[in-house]
Amino acid sequence: MKAWLILADGSIFEGTSIGASGSTIGETVFTTGMTGYLETLTDPSYYGQIVTQTFPLIGNYGVIPEDFESKKSWVSGYIVREMCEMPSNFRNQGKLDDYLKAQGIIGICGIDTRALTKKLRKSGVMNGMIISGKEKCPEVNDKLIKIINEYTILDAVKRLSSPSSSDLVDFSLNQDKSSDKSLKIILWDFGAKANIQRELEKRGCKVLVLPSSAKAEEILSLNADGLMLSNGPGDPAENTEIISEIRKICDYGKLPVFGICLGHQMLALARGCKTSKLKFGHRGGNHPVKDTESGRVYITSQNHGYAVENTSLPQYAKMSFFNVNDGTVEGIKYTDIPAFSVQFHPEACGGPHDTNFLFDAFLDEVKKCH
Repeated sequence: MKAWLILADGSIFEGTSIGASGSTIGETVFTTGMTGYLETLTDPSYYGQIVTQTFPLIGNYGVIPEDFESKKSWVSGYIVREMCEMPSNFRNQGKLDDYLKAQGIIGICGIDTRALTKKLRKSGVMNGMIISGKEKCPEVNDKLIKIINEYTILDAVKRLSSPSSSDLVDFSLNQDKSSDKSLKIILWDFGAKANIQRELEKRGCKVLVLPSSAKAEEILSLNADGLMLSNGPGDPAENTEIISEIRKICDYGKLPVFGICLGHQMLALARGCKTSKLKFGHRGGNHPVKDTESGRVYITSQNHGYAVENTSLPQYAKMSFFNVNDGTVEGIKYTDIPAFSVQFHPEACGGPHDTNFLFDAFLDEVKKCH
């Protein structure tokens, strides 16, 4: 069955349908990861986006639910050069195409993903539409292009963050700490990847997941040892209510905070910084960042379309990492409160584990304030 990708500039890519049939609109982006397609598909940060995999063969190790970052796929569409029909892995539980169909994800394969990626790098990310299940491509006229261009990602965090506190935990954060030596961490869920919680639990922490609608008063009343601000989708600046609540926690100034990706951006906004949209974002597992103190370069996994503006950092916000490729802010250490954040993903899986030590650094800060 044929399928077509129509971009907002009128470009048309013809290929073969994968996944569900129908039509879908989203922001067309690309990710350079050579592995981790299951994590990409289930990463809530990709909400509202049509994801292009630059690696040419996808699906070769099938579907492995244990590797999912959430219970479902959040992408608006999926683009690959070639879909593997015969996956091989001892953990495999099915074909990727069947998973896409079950999730209702509309996709396209067999197009020149290299040409598409070069176009997005030159022109910047743009909206697109995937159409399948028809005998021929519909007429690409001004009306259709207008529909594609009018699409925008709004209220992304509110749409996908957990509606209530996690029911996966069996503890109360305000219990007598003397009876339990485990560090108690709140994970504020803005579209959290499961691996953030896994990394904390691996280090013996007890984790309570709170929804994006949680209030500062509620968080502080739980008497937790630390607060994790999760990743998530969309424009960080639109989350004005959440940013206001983060500011209250910062004003309290005693609860150790660690922010990742969207959490990093919203913490920065709460502290007086500004954010702006990147031309084509950073998505993939091979992004170099440099530690401003040691000078060491780490290879990181990233997935974001916005960044904190370098020139907006106040005196109490010290840039701890920067992107080697374009100089953008990749980490901030706050000198007036026990808080720091990074733009990349230290919990990356699949991806490099170079910066996994940041979870240990966070827990060291928690113990220092405990």
